[in-house]
Amino acid sequence: MSTTFDNSAPDPVQADPAPRASAEAGSAGAPAAAGGAPEAKPASHDTSLPEALVAFMLDRWAPAPRELPQPIAHAEVFAARRRALSKLFPAETLIIPTGHEKVRANDTHYRFRPGSDFFYLTGNLEPDCVLVMQPQEGGGHRDILFVEPNPGRSDKTFFTDRVKGELWVGPRLGVDQSRAHFGVDECRGLPELDAFLSGLVGQVTHPHRVLRGMSERVDNLLAKQDRDKQLGEALSEMRLLKDALEIQELEAVIASTKRGFEDVIRALPAGRSEREVEGIFNLRARVEGNDVGYGTIAAAGHHACILHWTRNDGKLEPEKLLLLDAGVEGNALYTADITRTLPIGGKFSPEQREIYELVLEAQEAALGEVKPGNDFMEPNRAAMRVLARGLERLGILPVSAEEALKEDKQFYRRYSLHNVSHMLGLDVHDCAQARQQVYKFGKLQPGMVLTVEPGLYFQLDDETVPARYRGIGVRIEDDVLVTESGHRNLSSGIPRSVGDVEAWMAGIWAGAPVDK
Repeated sequence: MSTTFDNSAPDPVQADPAPRASAEAGSAGAPAAAGGAPEAKPASHDTSLPEALVAFMLDRWAPAPRELPQPIAHAEVFAARRRALSKLFPAETLIIPTGHEKVRANDTHYRFRPGSDFFYLTGNLEPDCVLVMQPQEGGGHRDILFVEPNPGRSDKTFFTDRVKGELWVGPRLGVDQSRAHFGVDECRGLPELDAFLSGLVGQVTHPHRVLRGMSERVDNLLAKQDRDKQLGEALSEMRLLKDALEIQELEAVIASTKRGFEDVIRALPAGRSEREVEGIFNLRARVEGNDVGYGTIAAAGHHACILHWTRNDGKLEPEKLLLLDAGVEGNALYTADITRTLPIGGKFSPEQREIYELVLEAQEAALGEVKPGNDFMEPNRAAMRVLARGLERLGILPVSAEEALKEDKQFYRRYSLHNVSHMLGLDVHDCAQARQQVYKFGKLQPGMVLTVEPGLYFQLDDETVPARYRGIGVRIEDDVLVTESGHRNLSSGIPRSVGDVEAWMAGIWAGAPVDK
């Protein structure tokens, strides 16, 4: 997914959330009860509940299972991450919320997606939870996970509370079950959170840090400090280096994304609109994973010249190109980020081929610079040199490529706009709070995963561009792991060259077997 590389911006999932009508405000906007627990409130279109019905609803339910759930898969990995974070902030209380459901319209919410840092440390997918790492006298931290209690059928909220009631939204694990499942030292109910956090204020021996921007409730309880920023930076910098489990998850979602691209190709001959492309790819994402990792870009024709085109309401025309920038987000929340530019009719025109091969040449140059010890920006510099020389060769630049590449000119950016790389992982623009000297101006290290995605975009009304190229937009994007000796293109199995793309499409249309 194209980016302009402001890696000082917050993670997409870490933007300030709209208040959820529960943990802060109670169900459907009702005031919160003591301790922060929501009061159930019916919606405006509900009818009242007679006491006899309430009594009937509370009666004769089978006892809840007594056995505790099994530990989450890879619990030891999440625990190791918490211990690594603990070593960075000895004798300090760390507060990491996951965030809340966000209102889509009135009293309906978007599907919840956990905060990336919280999930990285816990593996917990439930909304509203908060991880507190409490320092111990002998060193290290005790992990306390605040979760939504589950009263089962003993409280009428299981059928009256539209926001948290089991019969409305499904069961939550509960306190004891969460402790066993997530392998933390202790779990407490969310109603206890306010009092616990309020007790931190004024402590001298154990200063605290908060991961900001995730929970309005937590942010309001604890005054913002300059030192909070370092917690977000530390978590982003930990996530820069992927472990074996993370690489395995990325390989899985990349394979799923390839199948999504093949679904789209299969449907192109009868396809009429970009919206069909979006829907077909997104079906694969929901069937095989959690969702798409970001809004699918299905940009046909001149829409490909708009970097983040997600309106996806244009026509599919056989003589045009389709720029498909999409990624499956797996159930473990890691996302792929792949772009292929496809000839809708199956064959590139001479002009389309000329621009495509220039972009591919730039990508190959960039890939050659993905290796340990190189500056993070070196792949970008290599790609821009190729693009500038190609633009000069095409007669598009008003000056020489050498002149256009100078820092005080950068004329090539009229046609390219974005840099070629960003980190990838739990977020499509991963590790966004890392310090610039570690990320943008840092060195590539083994374990980093980044995109390599040069592009050229010739606007329909750009009179500096020969008419035959106007309206052509091409981007080629792959997900690349830095290794000890260089790099490994994790998405190399998705065809890239002109010949391979055309043969890939022809084979799918001919009914050739594809990965399932």
